[in-house]
This record gives sequence, C-alpha cells and structure tokens, in this order.
Amino acid sequence: MASVEKVVLTWSGGKDSALALYELQTNSDYEVCALLTTVTEDYDRVSMHGVRTSLLGRQARSLGFPLERVNISGNSSDEEYESKMKETLTRYRRMGVSSVAFGDIFLDDVRKYRERHLARVGMNGLFPLWRKGSKRLANRFIDLGFKAIVTCVDSSMLDGSFSGRVFDRQFLADLPASVDPSGENGEFHSFVYDGPIFRRKIRCEKGEVVLRDNRFYYCDLKPVERQVRASPEKVRR
Repeated sequence: MASVEKVVLTWSGGKDSALALYELQTNSDYEVCALLTTVTEDYDRVSMHGVRTSLLGRQARSLGFPLERVNISGNSSDEEYESKMKETLTRYRRMGVSSVAFGDIFLDDVRKYRERHLARVGMNGLFPLWRKGSKRLANRFIDLGFKAIVTCVDSSMLDGSFSGRVFDRQFLADLPASVDPSGENGEFHSFVYDGPIFRRKIRCEKGEVVLRDNRFYYCDLKPVERQVRASPEKVRR
C-alpha cells in the first residue's frame, strides 16, 4: 500500500488556493498538514490580498487546519522573504512533510522559482491547478458553490471599481478581454468566505475601498460577530 504524501499548502485565502485545497482533499494520495500564509506584519494583513488576519484565522478554523504564518515586513526584500520561507519549510521537512502545494495555473517562471527554492530544502512542489485553464477554473470555482469577494485590484491592469465585487459570473462577464479570468497575472486578488470545504461560512462585511501606492485598490473586509438572539422573556420585558 502506497504511503500518503504529507503536504503544506500555501494559503492566500483567495479562490485559487481554495480550489487547490479542494483538489488535494479529493485525492487520497495527499494529506494536507497545514496552511502556510505570508503576512505583512506592519499591517497585520495577508500579503497582497490585504485581508485582516482575524478573517484569515476564521478561515483556517472553519477549514480545520493549523495556520502557519510567515511574517514579513512591509518593504520586504526577496532575501527576507526567501530566508523566512526556508526556515519555516525546513522545520516542516524535519516533521516529515515532503511537498508544498500552490494554486498557480500557468506562469512557468513562477513555478520554476518555487521549485528551485523548494529543492534547496529537499521538498517537492505540487500544482493541482496547473494548465487546467483560467476560465475553466474560474467557472469550476463558482459551480462548486464557493463564494468570494475581490479584495485587491491592480489598477494598472483592471479598473479599481472591480475591488469589492463578488466573484461571480457577472464579474467574469464584465472583465476586459485583456484580463485573465482567474487573475493569474496579479490583476486581482480575493477572499473566500464560503464553499464546500468550509465547516461554516465566514461572516464579514465590506468596508471602504482605499488606494495604496497610487496603484492598488483594496477593499477592507470587516469580521462580523455572531448576533445572539434575545430570549422571549427578555424581549417581553
């Protein structure tokens, strides 16, 4: 009987990492041991996606996986990022984790970069979405019942008004032909708040949309606390 391969999944909280996790969970050859997220500690938010870490934590709890944060500075260099990732992954390698999974779809240079650095710590790269087609994957995400909100838009490639929109078929229909349907070139990023792999929906509400670095439009998502209904006795009083 073949042994199960232990995997750490790089988790941005967005649609591609959610779909990658779904694919891994439907394959009995893999055991996902943890979610690995890069956090910009200056802002306490998920790097590039701009999502609060409080929502990130709720995602991990709803999914039922340990969350491993890799904290980097706001003006992090490649050297800082690579050093911290190497330290974290070396620890997981010693724990018997042999592979790291990514939600990449078609960027060859990105894949080669990841595989080169993984080789330095004796780990393999897994790419469950690789070459499966951006449009097909975007529609599969919706068909499976996942729900997501666009949290960041790069205005050099897409109009900032798309920030804060729900990722649905209307969103896809409104995208310019020059924009990848899955945002694989960095056109936009998202936050997944519900879907088939979640034990419970992540309750959040849209806040203001702000422009950063005169380029990126971020939609702030705020956690919504569960409202406790008053008992009939209290209502009557």
